[in-house]
Amino acid sequence: MNFVAMDFETASAKRDSAVSLGLAIVRDNQLVDEFYTLIKPDTMFDRRNTRIHGITEADVVNAPVFPEVWEQIKQFYTPNQLVIAHNASFDNSVLRATLAHYGMAQPHYLSLDTLRTSRKLYPQLPNHKLNTVAEALAIDLHHHHNALDDTVAAAKILVKQTETFGVAPLKQLVKVI
Repeated sequence: MNFVAMDFETASAKRDSAVSLGLAIVRDNQLVDEFYTLIKPDTMFDRRNTRIHGITEADVVNAPVFPEVWEQIKQFYTPNQLVIAHNASFDNSVLRATLAHYGMAQPHYLSLDTLRTSRKLYPQLPNHKLNTVAEALAIDLHHHHNALDDTVAAAKILVKQTETFGVAPLKQLVKVI
């Protein structure tokens, strides 16, 4: 299976406040590349978000703004590309809101949510949070709420799901964004 996994962290509850992004590129069920960046948001930080991910305003003073990041990653968001995330509705909304904030065109791509696939395939779990699913599947999640670590864990979850259950039960959960 070939796909791109993504994870955003935000500076506040505002969806256009992306402060970090992790991408993992998977080809033939193998992690072949990773991308991580801090992002300087065009908004204020909320202490609640900083407590979750540990990223402060000082950390992003010299970070690129999102339009600069988008130039590096937009090739991964094409109509035939599968982009996955754990709680994809959040990450897709951050991408869309951030692009809209900067007046940039919205990409079209295929999306799959490993939160939804995990609910379907592992109903016995007490919850389907990323750290719970990763632990149940013996996937090492180094630093939960680090965008790259979360991205890699989501990618490994999908790889394990496809290896265990095949692609067929997951296809019906793919959305066009």
